[in-house]
Amino acid sequence: MRTATLGPAQRAESLAGMAERELDILVVGGGVVGAGTALDAVTRGLNTGIVEARDWASGTSSRSSKLIHGGLRYLEMLDFALVREALKERGLLLERIAPHLVRPVPFLYPLQHKGWERWYAGSGVALYDAMSMARGHGRGLPLHRHLSRRHALRVAPCLKKDALVGALQYYDAQVDDARFVATLVRTAVSYGAKAANRAQVTGFLREGERVVGARVQDVEGGGEYEIRAKQVVNATGVWTDDTQAMVGERGQFHVRASKGIHLVVPKDRINSTTGLILRTEKSVLFVIPWGRHWIVGTTDTDWDLDKAHPAASSADIDYLLEHVNSVLAVPLARDDVEGVYAGLRPLLAGESDATSKLSREHTVAHPAPGLVVVAGGKYTTYRVMAEDAVDEAVHGLDMRVADCVTEDIPLYGAEGYRALWNARARIAADTGIHVVRVEHLLNRYGSAALEVLALIAEDPALGAPLQFADDYLRAEVVYAASHEGARHLDDVLTRRTRISIETFDRGTRSAREAAELMAPVLGWNADQIEREVEHYEKRVEAERESQRQPDDLTADAARLGAPDIVPL
Repeated sequence: MRTATLGPAQRAESLAGMAERELDILVVGGGVVGAGTALDAVTRGLNTGIVEARDWASGTSSRSSKLIHGGLRYLEMLDFALVREALKERGLLLERIAPHLVRPVPFLYPLQHKGWERWYAGSGVALYDAMSMARGHGRGLPLHRHLSRRHALRVAPCLKKDALVGALQYYDAQVDDARFVATLVRTAVSYGAKAANRAQVTGFLREGERVVGARVQDVEGGGEYEIRAKQVVNATGVWTDDTQAMVGERGQFHVRASKGIHLVVPKDRINSTTGLILRTEKSVLFVIPWGRHWIVGTTDTDWDLDKAHPAASSADIDYLLEHVNSVLAVPLARDDVEGVYAGLRPLLAGESDATSKLSREHTVAHPAPGLVVVAGGKYTTYRVMAEDAVDEAVHGLDMRVADCVTEDIPLYGAEGYRALWNARARIAADTGIHVVRVEHLLNRYGSAALEVLALIAEDPALGAPLQFADDYLRAEVVYAASHEGARHLDDVLTRRTRISIETFDRGTRSAREAAELMAPVLGWNADQIEREVEHYEKRVEAERESQRQPDDLTADAARLGAPDIVPL
């Protein structure tokens, strides 16, 4: 297995290295599309760098429904090309690219009308399965099945008896979205890419009409770098228009932000062995298994306020509770909600009829020499977006470049994962770590779990769970800072782990212990530990306050009460 460390030393070396020598490709934006673009470029042999203004996946790519899916509802819209493409990607991720991070998840679709609905919905799900199998990457998932009402209620006793006359059950897949992005970046680094988070583009370098690089501010250390590149790829999602404004180029499309919120509730609040997919008047609602929890979502509303910290209002939460409770025998209450998170979808909005239809798809443009923009799309199809972006950038390179190979590149930790999974009992016996903990590590890190276990071998105290978040080991906090690019307490509690949404205290009781574990890795003194803990507590309180507000405007104002932190 190749090594790839996103620690403090690597970050400093990457920033210096990107400024030292002209890159072939500089990627701006560290979400799933930007990270995928960096991996695509570097595995074609291009000298590649990637910068992200905040943390890896800190925007949309850590706040999704955490599904890898073909988009069953797009079949109803007759968007067969999008579904076909997404199903192929789902299969590749499950079987080859990231079997350690992407896994099957069952969904039950309750039928509410006798006769025609079973035929109508059943035909759609059968087509979904057939399209998946036709791509040659669907055999890892069970086929759908038809259930009677009695059978459906055995599978999902949580449902009201009068909420269904029968059901369909089918399979899709899920992923920890933020962890997946960090793994993409690490994989790119293992092939030679240079990567730095907390590195903000403040402007673009120009030579006449041509974009020849970017000015990058080190948000942590305060230095500024001029990074020159033959091609710059703007992969900044909902910030696409803001990034384009730095160049002064008006594109043929704009990116509109649509807010989606999700609730997290404990597993015991919904008695079911399967996820649920429910129709609403506007879209669909998912109830998704998530470890010892359920994720309930999502909404779809326009958002034109703060992009960095979208806020969930009381009205958003009430909307989800009302719709999910319409089918639950034992309704959920506000007190059942452990966590709430809000994210923004980057939807394409064209300036003409020709481009407005692209809202669910992606597009790539070359608005100025030396600058490529990629926007829109779905999380599941990030690899296709990345390939298209690099293909476009290659047109501007005066050199012969290989074709995309990422279809055959396993992500960091995938290689050897299945063999280690088969050996998990032996690993548990050899390390003294309970087999359930070993399984947890393998399903979060794949074969890189051995690196986490090595930390525990050096310091057995790291083998203990965090005191108030016992799903996670103390070693995982250290590993997040030393190997996964975490720079702040919020990075660890919100993205490297999911403690911020998986505990009723939102991670505040774990904050000090986690900060003290990070401190030696990142060189924090006692004052910095205090600042990190205080900032995290203020962030949680600001989010709680926003969720008590009646609408977006007041929720946004409340959420902005907690400023971002910068180290001493």
